[in-house]
Amino acid sequence: MSADDLRGLSARVDRLDSQDESSQDRKKPLWRPVRFLVGLGVVSLTVSLSWVGQQATTRSAQVETVSLEALMVSDAPRRSIPLDMHPRVDKWLEAFQTTHRDHFAYLLIKKKRFDEVIQSNLRMRGMPEELVYIPMIESEYSPLAVSRVSAVGLWQFMSPTALQYGLRVDPYVDERRDPIRATDAALDYLDYLHNRFGGSWYLAAAAFNAGPGRLERVLNRRAEGKEWNDALFWEIVDYLPRETREYIPKMIAVTRLAKQAEAQREAVEFASHTVTPYRYDNIFVPGGTTLQSVADALDANAGLLVALNPHLTQRMTPPGEMYGIRVPVGSGAVAVAMLSLGLPARRADD
Repeated sequence: MSADDLRGLSARVDRLDSQDESSQDRKKPLWRPVRFLVGLGVVSLTVSLSWVGQQATTRSAQVETVSLEALMVSDAPRRSIPLDMHPRVDKWLEAFQTTHRDHFAYLLIKKKRFDEVIQSNLRMRGMPEELVYIPMIESEYSPLAVSRVSAVGLWQFMSPTALQYGLRVDPYVDERRDPIRATDAALDYLDYLHNRFGGSWYLAAAAFNAGPGRLERVLNRRAEGKEWNDALFWEIVDYLPRETREYIPKMIAVTRLAKQAEAQREAVEFASHTVTPYRYDNIFVPGGTTLQSVADALDANAGLLVALNPHLTQRMTPPGEMYGIRVPVGSGAVAVAMLSLGLPARRADD
């Protein structure tokens, strides 16, 4: 069962129709405060770095250790999403316990990779923990997922929406693939949709999938004068795009089953799948530095650096600017020190 199977059979065409959104959407500011999930302590180092193809020069390198345990947890009350029972939910509950049981168990294991990142952000915002399952439906928790309509990343952002919410998308960096930045933007977007659609998380999630303009048209045609709430979703479900009709039922089903598995301690472990939580140190290096260069400095496998930096689409930092590279936790200072010794740094054209 692929990511496309989970997302459904119909393409999310509405996300391409940015011109079809309301003036409220178009006026959404391009700039927004950025809340990076970084630890409270930051160690700064200034070192002399020598790089192949450049004159030796004094540059600044900063090591940021990301420690999610050190995050300030908001005292705001945490909301929750109702887990209604409905025939559409029953269908997915049965599927995930029978024909798709093994794959669902595998996805629960994959969830562990980004659980801290997403849940910490949700806690800080006082948002429902159930939203952690949206990337399971959207991308199967894969930062590299690309849909048939070119939605990208854990949260399957289309480029116009990504840019609207402050994500960088260019030939060198695609922050839709960045678990940290994309999660922050996705929760900003979901929070906006939640407020726009009457405080209903069902409608907010449906709008996240189908596009707010499309959902609003259905509501105006089929539910004029009615209060926008969770119960209304079930009244209009048959008028929604086919994928969106199943989106909320899937979310409810996977949430129910995941909570049940956790309560009963029935998580299935796959011996061939070791899941490491997404944690890292961040070092700043000159433009054009390849991930292979940093891997060589650390005597590490380049694949590990690629996995920590899925947003660097060319496997190198963008030319002409200092840029952060994520390295394994505890190795940031070592990487800076080794690079400072003037070790050969492979360029993109090596």
